[in-house]
Amino acid sequence: MITASHAARLSPPGSDWRTLWREAVTDPRDLLTLVGLEHLADRLPAGDAGFSVRVPRGFVARMRQGDAHDPLLLQVLPQLAETLLASGFSTDAVGDMAARSAQGVLHKYEGRALLIASGSCAINCRYCFRRHFPYGDEMAAAGQWRKALDHVQQDASISELILSGGDPLSLTTAKLEELSRGLEAIPHVTRLRIHTRLPVVLPERIDDALIDWLARLPLQKVVVLHANHANEFDASVDAACARLREAGVTLLNQSVLLRGVNDEADALAALSERLFAAGVLPYYLHQLDRVQGAAHFEVDDARALALVEAVRHRLPGYLVPKLVREIGGEASKRPL
Repeated sequence: MITASHAARLSPPGSDWRTLWREAVTDPRDLLTLVGLEHLADRLPAGDAGFSVRVPRGFVARMRQGDAHDPLLLQVLPQLAETLLASGFSTDAVGDMAARSAQGVLHKYEGRALLIASGSCAINCRYCFRRHFPYGDEMAAAGQWRKALDHVQQDASISELILSGGDPLSLTTAKLEELSRGLEAIPHVTRLRIHTRLPVVLPERIDDALIDWLARLPLQKVVVLHANHANEFDASVDAACARLREAGVTLLNQSVLLRGVNDEADALAALSERLFAAGVLPYYLHQLDRVQGAAHFEVDDARALALVEAVRHRLPGYLVPKLVREIGGEASKRPL
């Protein structure tokens, strides 16, 4: 783990989240140097394998020095394996484009609509199922959310609005307030769900303005975090989660099962325990979405089922996430 003095240099305490966003590591060689692995630079793929690097420095500070197998590093460091075409893997792994209903709106499941709120993320995870997504054409926040909100207003079956991306909390709080003002005219929407990695990778985003907006929001509020390993948590993440809960937010977590990162029963059990210590309930454990560039992370179903069974034997049921796979065109996630 990086020393306290090194961590302070990476991510100065008290910094505004926008400043920390701009100061993210974007060169994989710099990332390797920061974790004492600069000698591995010749193993990096050309052009970052077609998917840019972005890692907040506070997240880098949680990585283990000199460990090429660190589970946080492996999630963000480009690999030569990403350049290999894999059979059965595609650029639209979960059928997003077939579910498009309006600009930036994906309508896959009964009663719920998902808005592609932003194309930006604070961190670029190498297994991202939307690493090839055409964000330039599909942004619900464009035009004051007008086209997206029109679609939602016209469908009275939609009771839950899901904000995804990219990361919806990459938007300014003022932009999110613009959305909530538009929702005031849509009485059949009673719940807002936000899928975000920012409270984990850039906890400074959970600032006073965001908490004030959430606390005033007259909807049921759910935030689904995305953490894959217990080492992603530290005191700053705990504090961000506590603030969200105090604003009336229900906190859930979804993880992706990743070879070399968390495909051990000890790692999965530790993650569930760490989540619950931070006031977050484990929700889903996803089998990898089969996007081109991520095949080296895949864990076969038999091993995945055995891992979940091992976790079930050692933890109470409410700490065992549901193992699922998303298949384009199906009416819900498919439990395994």
